[in-house]
Amino acid sequence: MAELQEVQITEEKPLLPGQTPEAAKTHSVETPYGSVTFTVFGTPKPKRPAILTYHDVGLNYKSCFQPLFQFGDMQEIIQNFVRVHVDAPGMEEGAAVFPLGYQYPSLDQLADMIPCILQYLNFSTIIGVGVGAGAYILSRYALNHPDTVEGLVLINIDPNAKGWMDWAAHKLTGLTSSISEMILGHLFSQEELSGNSELIQKYRNIITHAPNLDNIELYWNSYNNRRDLNFERGGDITLKCPVMLVVGDQAPHEDAVMADSGGQPQLTQPGKLTEAFKYFLQGMGYMASSCMTRLSRSRTASLTSAASIDGNRSRSRTLSQSSESGTLSSGPPGHTMEVSC
Repeated sequence: MAELQEVQITEEKPLLPGQTPEAAKTHSVETPYGSVTFTVFGTPKPKRPAILTYHDVGLNYKSCFQPLFQFGDMQEIIQNFVRVHVDAPGMEEGAAVFPLGYQYPSLDQLADMIPCILQYLNFSTIIGVGVGAGAYILSRYALNHPDTVEGLVLINIDPNAKGWMDWAAHKLTGLTSSISEMILGHLFSQEELSGNSELIQKYRNIITHAPNLDNIELYWNSYNNRRDLNFERGGDITLKCPVMLVVGDQAPHEDAVMADSGGQPQLTQPGKLTEAFKYFLQGMGYMASSCMTRLSRSRTASLTSAASIDGNRSRSRTLSQSSESGTLSSGPPGHTMEVSC
């Protein structure tokens, strides 16, 4: 590994009563496809995987995941796991703009950077949490390195390459819309954008005025040129680990679960997502003695257990007793848990 850098920083965030600031270390590692930056919180726990996150296009790890990991009930989870937040190349805060003609890595190549991160940290297994493009990258990594992935949380994943109609629509949109507008249309639904809530205004400002917007466009192009993951139910190409599929209620293709755009539940519904994540971890055999969240005590949540990752899925708007006890329906080779936030 060449050019390893380590910077000690302290993350600024609201603290719970009696809680001390959580130290973070930011590292940069050279890989065959360029340098990648990642931030580590906490210390490794014996016989437990690291939680590794990967953000969507237009965001970095902070703008994508801070509302989720700063949520009060999430603190019980992060105390039990070390976590690694990966920034796609050129997306980290203060990143220099890539020179003209720079060949940005494909999503497959971004996935191939992850082994360099784990080797540097000496981590053997992970639970991946990805949104959009990040969910695709972690899925590709899991397909290539199944023995190192204990579980996946995939938010708004689209595992398919763009078809001809999608490609044509993308080109036409590019003639009349700016890059920032297209990325906002990927992250949020038209209903959300039209409502122009405080959240939308915040992220519109972040993306429109991003100093690394040229870098963001490169990541965006790589996402739009992604290959099919070619998931096959019962076939050779399938995820071997437990999977939690998450889709926002605002996603335009919610019924398909795997949504390409619309709704960012980790931003808008951190409580629901935290609760579902806790049950998912319990189903994997971790945090068995975890206390019930405030959401569980106050109302019934929305979870579904299923056995496949394709479109033939049942939905439930109530939290089943099996989910509350941490057990999930399973089918070979792993089980899939679906959540609508």
